[in-house]
Amino acid sequence: MSRIFPTLAATSLGLFLVAVVLGLCIGDLYGGHEIDAATFRMRGVHMLTGTAAALAVVFVHSIAITYFIGTSRWCKEVTETYRLEPSYLGRSTQLKRRTFPWCVLGMLTVVVVGALGAASDPGTGRPDTASWAGVHNMAALVGLAVIAWTYFQVWINIVAHQGVIQAIVDAVALLRRERGLDAEHP
Repeated sequence: MSRIFPTLAATSLGLFLVAVVLGLCIGDLYGGHEIDAATFRMRGVHMLTGTAAALAVVFVHSIAITYFIGTSRWCKEVTETYRLEPSYLGRSTQLKRRTFPWCVLGMLTVVVVGALGAASDPGTGRPDTASWAGVHNMAALVGLAVIAWTYFQVWINIVAHQGVIQAIVDAVALLRRERGLDAEHP
């Protein structure tokens, strides 16, 4: 997971960055005139890319949460089955609990950016959408940094958790050798 997660995170950040750049390249949506076809099309591409980026961020954080739920359960079962030190389970649980808020923060950040984008959409017909455009732009830039930071924190915890898993595997291997449970079969 420590090799897969950075790739997924980088891909979703790249998609988010593309959505930001597309949003900054949209022509004038608020001039009180008829929007030309190219600007209207760019707006649609930005909205679709932003939606895809939001889904990607939620997907990557969901994978991290699922990873911690599954591997923490595995740590618990193995620790109890082999009567290993409870510190393994404690460390696993601590890493899971430390990761969850970062994942929620990343998901909420992308929801806020999307909601501000919806508030700035002149297609809604609301008269005050132009006033939200700057807020949405700033939120998108800050959101990109926040999401990148949450990915970094989650990745650090994944790497640490894999260390816990490896320590459990090593402890189990030692116990099995001591008990003669790993005899070669003909």
